[in-house]
Amino acid sequence: MITFPEVTSLALSYELSDEAAHFEVISFRVKNKIFATLNKPENRACLKLSAIDQDVFSTTNPGIIFPVPNAWGKYGWTLVNLKKVRKAVFKDALNCAYCNVAPKVLAKKYQVG
Repeated sequence: MITFPEVTSLALSYELSDEAAHFEVISFRVKNKIFATLNKPENRACLKLSAIDQDVFSTTNPGIIFPVPNAWGKYGWTLVNLKKVRKAVFKDALNCAYCNVAPKVLAKKYQVG
C-alpha cells in the first residue's frame, strides 16, 4: 500500500515535475505532459507507461496494475490500485511513467540499467 502523500512526494521528486488539476483528479506533469494522475475518491493512480512496461507490470501484478479498460489503455494509460500495490513496485512503475513522458535528457537521469 502507498498513501496519497507518498504518491505526491514521489511524483514531485522528479526534476521539473509539477502538480496541477486535471478534471476531477490531480495530475503530475513534466514539461506540461502528464505522466501520472491521482484519483483520491477511487484510491488509485493512473500512469502513462510504454506498451512493454504496461504489459510487464500488469502481468506481474494482476488485479493491482492493469490497462485502463478502454481505448486509453491501448495508449499506455495504466491503473494502479493504491491499497494493494507494494511501494517498491509503485516507485518502479512511476519511474517508468516519468521516463516515458520526460524529455530524453531528463529521462536519462532516472533510467535504470
